[in-house]
Amino acid sequence: MHVLTFLNKWFTDHPHYQSNPFFVGGSSYAGKMSPIIAQHISQEIELGKQPRINLKGYVVGNPVTGSDYDDNFRVPYAHGVGIISDQLYEAAIRNCKGSYIRPTDKMCARVLNTFQNLVSEIDLPQILGVNCIRGMLTHKFLSEEYTQLSDPSPEQPTLDCFAYRYYLCNIWANDDSTREALGVKRGTTGEFIRCKKSIPYASEVPSSIKYHFNLTSRGYRALVFSGDHDLVIPFLSTHAWVRSFNFSVVDDWRAWHLDGQAAGFTITYANYITFATIKQGGGHVSIEHRPKECLAMARRWLDNEPL
Repeated sequence: MHVLTFLNKWFTDHPHYQSNPFFVGGSSYAGKMSPIIAQHISQEIELGKQPRINLKGYVVGNPVTGSDYDDNFRVPYAHGVGIISDQLYEAAIRNCKGSYIRPTDKMCARVLNTFQNLVSEIDLPQILGVNCIRGMLTHKFLSEEYTQLSDPSPEQPTLDCFAYRYYLCNIWANDDSTREALGVKRGTTGEFIRCKKSIPYASEVPSSIKYHFNLTSRGYRALVFSGDHDLVIPFLSTHAWVRSFNFSVVDDWRAWHLDGQAAGFTITYANYITFATIKQGGGHVSIEHRPKECLAMARRWLDNEPL
C-alpha cells in the first residue's frame, strides 16, 4: 500500500514525531480508503514493526463505504427533502422492495429512471446549490462513482458555481510557474487533471464497513460526520451502517452548537464512535461548504471534548 510505504518512510526520517497521536482522515472516496489505511497501520503495530506509528483513530466525512448502503438510501433521502413525490416513493418501495441497485424488475427500472430524471435537476453534492455544471458532471448514480470536472479541458463554469474553484485548480496546476515552484521537472508529466480516470486501478474492496467495525472494536476512536444536504452519500446511509454495529448508545442524539446555534446533530456509541451531522448547508465535502463548523467539531473531538 503506497500510503503506508510513504508513512513508514516519513516517520523513519522524522522520528521525533513518532510519539505524537496520529489520526487518519478522509472525505468522500478517501473516506473509503481511510479505515483500510488505519487497519493496515494497526496490524503493523500489533506485529511490532518499526517505525511504530502512534495510531489513535480516524475521521471520515460523507464516506463512501459500499453500494448496499450508499446507493439504497438516496431514494428515501430524496423523498424526505421533497425532491420526489409520495407517489413515486411508494412506487419505488412497492416495485424495488428496498433495493435500488441494478434493478431487474421492469417497473422498478421505470421508477428509477423517473427518479434519475428528477434528481438530475439538483446539484447532488449540495442540494441547495446552483446546478450549473450539468455538462461537466458524470453521474453513475446507482454505483459508487461520482466524478466532477474530470474532462481535461472542461467548459468554464460561471462564478456562482461552487465548482469554479475546481476549474481554477486545473489552470493553477498546469501553470509553468506553479510547476517550477513545486519542483516538477519539465517534460516529466503531462497535463494535470483533478479527477483523472485513466489511472490503472482495480477496485477490490466492495465495502469498507468491516474495517470500520474492526477498528472501533479494537478501541480506536472514530469520528464519522455527514453534511446533511448531500445526495451523493446521504447522511441516512452513513448513520445506517454505523447503527448496524449494534453498539450501545453512550450519548444520545442531540444538537451540537457553535456560536450559540445548532451546527448539527450528534450521537456517540460505545467503542468510541461518534456520528455527527453538519447542518446549515453541509454538503458532500462539508469541510468546503462549512469549514468553520467542521474545524470546531474536529478540534473538540481531537481534544476528547463532547461536541
